[in-house]
Amino acid sequence: MRLPLALFLCLSLGLTGCGKEQEAKPRPAALVEASPIAIATFSDDVSAVGTALANEQVVLSAPVTQRITSLNFADGGYVKQGQVIATLAQGQEKAQLAAAQAQALEARQQLDRIKSLKARGFATTATYDQQVAAANAALANAELAKASIGDRVIRAPFSGWASLRTVSVGAIVSAGTPIATISDISRIKLDFTVPETQLSLIRQGQPIRAVSAAWPDRPFTGTIATIDPVVDPATRAVKVRAILPNPDRALKPGMLLTVSVTARQHQSLAAPELAVVGDGEQRSIFVVQDGKAKRTDVRTGLRQNGLVEIVDGVKAGQVVVTDGVVKLTDGVPVRVEGGQARPATPAR
Repeated sequence: MRLPLALFLCLSLGLTGCGKEQEAKPRPAALVEASPIAIATFSDDVSAVGTALANEQVVLSAPVTQRITSLNFADGGYVKQGQVIATLAQGQEKAQLAAAQAQALEARQQLDRIKSLKARGFATTATYDQQVAAANAALANAELAKASIGDRVIRAPFSGWASLRTVSVGAIVSAGTPIATISDISRIKLDFTVPETQLSLIRQGQPIRAVSAAWPDRPFTGTIATIDPVVDPATRAVKVRAILPNPDRALKPGMLLTVSVTARQHQSLAAPELAVVGDGEQRSIFVVQDGKAKRTDVRTGLRQNGLVEIVDGVKAGQVVVTDGVVKLTDGVPVRVEGGQARPATPAR
């Protein structure tokens, strides 16, 4: 029985020695990626959603109930300022004009006769004044008939693009019936709202950038033209109007656009987002120092383009771990992939 007991003791001592040898073995350095803290540009941006409006837009309607005798525009066609869009029947009005012009001519001739008689003393002043009033009334009736005819000729108030036609020649339209919509879309008015908390970030003449779902890869640029002087008490927001050039008519009234206004810009230290570790409200990064990862608390700011603004806690040029932070603790040895730190990616 002594031999097995001795053998057991030897094995136990041998295993104990192996355990101590394993515990004494140093921990291998963690392989990480690192880059130096660099300076990047950050901006306070205002984001909103806006609605596109035509530069000028009007709905041309029938002023009276009458039959359409002609339509002089094509669906979606371009019309010039003053161009006749539609004409309504004018037969009765033209007859009234002819009658009024005849009465005006007769009244004028009668006035000339009375004036001649008055000069020779054969007509009184009262008779002369009465005929002057009659001549003026006849002339006014003629002008009224002309205006009535003019109301039946519908013209474009400005140059622009006509809407699709919804009426036809020969149709009898009631007063107020829309005949055509004329839109000047050579430039677009873009209306959007900004919270009053961001009102200090915008101003007239400030450039904006807008993107439409119809043209996701084509940003449209313009400037802020007007800021509503009144804040809506219900939404606590102010309406802002920007002007966007639209030479190729890519933007249409009614479109929804995402608006971005670049306000104040400043430069600050920056680190990649993957380098920042969060613990509640505390933020920290791992600084590579003497081959070890030192956890350092920092104060962060804006996040833009994959970078985090570092307000305080580190200095420019310090190398921080950008990938592999999940396997690090304070003071552990690290080995930078590639043997050297990569330069930080600048903010775009």
